[in-house]
Amino acid sequence: MSGHSKWSTIKRKKGAADAKRGKIFTRLARDVMIAAKEGGGDPSTNSMLRLAIDKAKASNMPKDNIARAVKRGTGELAGGTLEEITYEAYAPHGVAILIKCLTDNTNRTLAEMRRIFNKYGGNMAQQGAVSWMFDTKGYITVPLNHDVDPDDIFMIAADAGADDVEFGSEEAEIYTVSSQLHAVREALESENLEINEAELDKFPKNEIQLGVRETLSVMKIIELLEDLDDTDKVYSNLQISDEALTQLEVS
Repeated sequence: MSGHSKWSTIKRKKGAADAKRGKIFTRLARDVMIAAKEGGGDPSTNSMLRLAIDKAKASNMPKDNIARAVKRGTGELAGGTLEEITYEAYAPHGVAILIKCLTDNTNRTLAEMRRIFNKYGGNMAQQGAVSWMFDTKGYITVPLNHDVDPDDIFMIAADAGADDVEFGSEEAEIYTVSSQLHAVREALESENLEINEAELDKFPKNEIQLGVRETLSVMKIIELLEDLDDTDKVYSNLQISDEALTQLEVS
């Protein structure tokens, strides 16, 4: 299992917990609003909006909620003005962290993050101090089952412009340059292949490996950051060992 797949496993579990707490629709609506604000309300010409809407639909978000979020983003409906901003930070042991937020009050957001770092270690960093350690790539996952030939997935993805394809026990992970994400996704969908995830993500250029105890302490900080209402995503260059992943799954 690749490092990013381990992160995805944790995020899916986190997403299920968020859904129980009623947070998931709020975050999905924010994604739709920001995408519509930045690129317009037509998903056929706004690829980021199309991705945001697809994620919302995959989480069974009602169509009316999605439509309202689009209209709030374009200004057709009144609503709070959200700003998308990515903060940079260091956790203990030199672990680099990017925190993507959607907020209507940056002072509140910063104060909440600083409280976490003050209590558990680490600190906020200046803009550019951490972001250079990450690349932006397209990331697609396709579940593997008896009806799917891995060779077919590889050929379809490669022909559509994918950079790399990795196969795990349960799914194929497909990596693309940012501009090819939608072309590769459409090629896979045209062959009736199921897609679990398709989004632009941040990937560390190099990862930091820590002991299990240190890994769990950093993951505690990451989970607290993810729990903040204004947080959309948290990225890190922390490498998660199989032993640490096992403990995270049972904790």
